[in-house]
Amino acid sequence: MARNWLKENNPRYKHGCTNTRLFHIWQHMKARCNCPTNKAYGDYGGRGITVCPEWNDFLSFKEWAENNGYSDSLTIDRIDNNKGYYPENCRWTDFYVQSNNRRYNHLVEYKGEIKTLAQWAVIADLPKTTLYNRLEVLGWSVERALTTPRRK
Repeated sequence: MARNWLKENNPRYKHGCTNTRLFHIWQHMKARCNCPTNKAYGDYGGRGITVCPEWNDFLSFKEWAENNGYSDSLTIDRIDNNKGYYPENCRWTDFYVQSNNRRYNHLVEYKGEIKTLAQWAVIADLPKTTLYNRLEVLGWSVERALTTPRRK
């Protein structure tokens, strides 16, 4: 009881979440966008990716995260990688979804659907390297690359 009273009445005590995974996600998100010495700055702040003003306050970010599906097994993902971190453009996803939402992914269109090379490889039951080699090295059409069974 006394311990909680001391925390609540200490002007330096803010939220008690400093050592949580969510707090570290928030810190790293801000550093990528705001700190030119951060190694990822060139891919984020250096190309105009920003954090919305309300998320400069951790408790505001925490409230959004908890109301939008945050769990310790998920990562923050920007839906449109050319836009910043703000509520309408962010979601919590697993690593598989996030890895298929990168700006440098190899996108392939087949029968009107656009998917990453990795996603098509799963659908076609082919190794990614096989599909890549068929398309880029051998110059096969997308249809031939996706529909030709792999050798046994």
